[in-house]
Amino acid sequence: MADKPILTLEDAQRIAAAAQSEAKLNEWRVVIAVVDDGGHLLYLQREHTTQFGSVETAIYKAHAAVAFQRPTKVSEDAVLSGRLIHLALPGVIPAEGGVPLLIDGVVVGGLGISGVRSFQDGQIAAAGVAALSKN
Repeated sequence: MADKPILTLEDAQRIAAAAQSEAKLNEWRVVIAVVDDGGHLLYLQREHTTQFGSVETAIYKAHAAVAFQRPTKVSEDAVLSGRLIHLALPGVIPAEGGVPLLIDGVVVGGLGISGVRSFQDGQIAAAGVAALSKN
């Protein structure tokens, strides 16, 4: 059997804490979702004043990032440039804020942020990813 890296709960909490720090710095209220490499929810946090519609959106962004092994911004950019086929792909969320999480080049999970504008969700997600790479 081959060994592969895994995303632990501690990793997820560290990622979420870094993302939350970025959100708080900018006074943005968001939902932060971390999923494992199968797209299953590992960690979720929501500011109590964040709209509840962002809960599922953050989870779906994280899931899509794992399923397609690329940031959700790729689909957002594709749709904005006229490649509407992305709207028909199952599980695609064409909005920035979902990113795959990698350890040693292997996708171990996904991070999804929702609650503010798409590019702001992406900024928060980038802060979370940076925390994983500091491990």
